[in-house]
Amino acid sequence: MKNFRGYKQSKMPESDKTISQTDPGTSCGEYLRRYWHPVALTSQVSTTPLQIRILGEDLVIFKTTKNKIGLVHKNCPHRRASLVYGKCEKRGIRCCYHGWLFSPDGEILETPGEDSNSKQAAKLRKTFKLGSYPVIEFKGLVFAYMGPEKCLPEFPHYDAFDTPEITRRPYRIEYNCNWIQVLDAIMDPVHTSFLHGQSSGIQFSKGFTEIGELEFFERGIQYLGCNTRRVDDYVWIRVNELILPNFTQAGSAFAADGTKTRYFGRSSFTRWVVPVDDEHCIALAWGNFGKRGDPLEYNTKEGCERIEAGEVMDRTWEEKQKKPGDAEAVEGMGSISAHRGEHLMPTDYGVMIYRRRIRKLTKDLEKGKEPPQPQQRKGDIIKTNGQDTILRIPKRNIDDRNFIKSVGSTVMKLQFDAEKMSLKERDNHIISKLSNMEKSGAF
Repeated sequence: MKNFRGYKQSKMPESDKTISQTDPGTSCGEYLRRYWHPVALTSQVSTTPLQIRILGEDLVIFKTTKNKIGLVHKNCPHRRASLVYGKCEKRGIRCCYHGWLFSPDGEILETPGEDSNSKQAAKLRKTFKLGSYPVIEFKGLVFAYMGPEKCLPEFPHYDAFDTPEITRRPYRIEYNCNWIQVLDAIMDPVHTSFLHGQSSGIQFSKGFTEIGELEFFERGIQYLGCNTRRVDDYVWIRVNELILPNFTQAGSAFAADGTKTRYFGRSSFTRWVVPVDDEHCIALAWGNFGKRGDPLEYNTKEGCERIEAGEVMDRTWEEKQKKPGDAEAVEGMGSISAHRGEHLMPTDYGVMIYRRRIRKLTKDLEKGKEPPQPQQRKGDIIKTNGQDTILRIPKRNIDDRNFIKSVGSTVMKLQFDAEKMSLKERDNHIISKLSNMEKSGAF
């Protein structure tokens, strides 16, 4: 009889609770609360209150009639009525049940059902506030900071916010699984070749089917996965990027196929993966379109979905099973993946190192050490490295695998060496150097 293993392996392995649990009071939840996160599209926020769930908390986001955005706990502290039924006014949101009025920062402005001379009501208004969080509206996304007020960090400014000749389209994608499953994919360059190039047919371009040579970089809290492919006479360097805890970028999805020169093309999306609770998360992002992003014809709702996940989201079960995209791959692991049952390989090195760092940062925070922010100094513009570059370099009479990997390493070093330059100087320097290197064959 053959050695079947089903019975011996029928017990489901455990998940990695340290990194997967993000509710209030959990180690990773406290870690994530030290950063700004997008929580909604600006277009979702109006004078009709909207209930959202972020990091395991039920919240209401609203806009006053004076266009000030508030993000508050869902339940009125009087008798726990839901503020999703509240009325938005000039100064804040009024509870439907007894008319208490709250400002966007949670101050109790009015308790109209109580006697105007009530000392108890006056004391409550003075000493108690509805739970609320600071928000910043930026380019179509609403960001919130949900951590201790004393640890409020500067709102991070990434260079991707200012890339010239780019049209940005805000988008939101919901995933029915834990946030780590979605975040893992950005540090898994190999999945692109199989899921998006072979298993489901060509979802982006034919060049993605080439597996390429991998190199991973750990630079503070920035993690990069560089996949350098040979496509005929061209060498394609594509860089996926994660800046902890959840900022992600990559090369283009549709603008590049490895058969046409491209110098330092920037990311197809600028994206955050935000836990809703332990079994759901959302990707809130901008799709980037134009000369250095993806083609303008993909600047649609469906285009953003295809860039995000390889396929549109609203499909039949038969369509999903026949041509799975990222959503099917990560949700198919279960609502929380059994991490202890994984068999990680060298190509998973990027996944291993970023997870390890999050575990360390959560433990450090438990000991009182605050986690590092993306910007090293106040006012810094954070340089990012998600991109793709395609250079015409025909094969040489040498080991091509090692050669193209060395080309990828050279391109990455060029980017790193230029980080102290201004955004415009850096881009011009990198593009000029790449052009000269390609023409001279100096690799």
